[in-house]
Amino acid sequence: IRKAESEYTAAINDPGLKERLKQAFFQPWFQYTMFLFLLIGFAIKVPVFPFHTWLPDAHVEAPTPISMILAGVLLKMGGYGIVRIAYPICPWAAEQLAYYVALFGVINIVYGAFAAMAQSDFKKLVAYSSISHMGYVLLGIAVWSAPDKAQYWSWGMNGAMFQMIAHGITSAGMFFLVGVIYDRAHHRRLDNFRGLYEPMPLYGGISAVIFFAAMGLPGLCGFVGEFMVVLSTWNYNKIFAVLAALTVVITAAYILWTLQRVFMGENPQYRHYPDISVREIVCITPLVVLSVALGVMPGYLLLNWMEPSLTGLVETLARFTP
Repeated sequence: IRKAESEYTAAINDPGLKERLKQAFFQPWFQYTMFLFLLIGFAIKVPVFPFHTWLPDAHVEAPTPISMILAGVLLKMGGYGIVRIAYPICPWAAEQLAYYVALFGVINIVYGAFAAMAQSDFKKLVAYSSISHMGYVLLGIAVWSAPDKAQYWSWGMNGAMFQMIAHGITSAGMFFLVGVIYDRAHHRRLDNFRGLYEPMPLYGGISAVIFFAAMGLPGLCGFVGEFMVVLSTWNYNKIFAVLAALTVVITAAYILWTLQRVFMGENPQYRHYPDISVREIVCITPLVVLSVALGVMPGYLLLNWMEPSLTGLVETLARFTP
């Protein structure tokens, strides 16, 4: 193992490696072509605008457990594929196209937030919220920095990976909570709810924690990754950073508006609904605990474990920056 590690280190430190990747089999046109093919494939999985149209319909048609798995696990394969496959195979082309990848990340963030605000179906709102939050992942892994400023890109990479895990927790929790109320009301129309906090106070409290975590409230898991991505992006492109940061306001608006429509006010039609059951509490408790724990102790629980491998990856890829 040590011999393999030393050979790998010597290979990536070879000063002629960057030039050889531009020649022969790895000519620029080949790297551009392969990177675009890989990027489009993984972008569909993330999903990235304009390849996102399958996701809202898939969530609407899927039962609650499948929606939880799709949002919590499967979407992350797209972001992981870009980091571990597309970038290492075509690093020169990835560096040349980093601006456009970051641009689509910002478009994802802004478009997903406004689209979520326009939804009247509870599940579609969460689906478009996922598109917006995964935009931070794409933005974080795209802020390719110069070798002397690789630390900023490392923050972006760590923030993107943290955001994928945080989004997996919060999105799975939100889809589960939508499923809980759907089992009782048999509809997902936000305009037809109101006053659910009175008959279901425990459900309302749990929903507040999960939705506030998705909103990026400091002290909960959704804040850490987004903050690191925006901080990293500020060094790369200040306009992108400002747009990503301002979209947090839109995210807060549609999440608070959703909670107001679902829980506030009075509605005699729903007074007989039972509160969240013991079985449902057992299912949602791990997600609530992780939402709080990762927000309070992000370094101890996650970042300190991810940082060495991601920093090594960033330092290796940064060698291909002119």
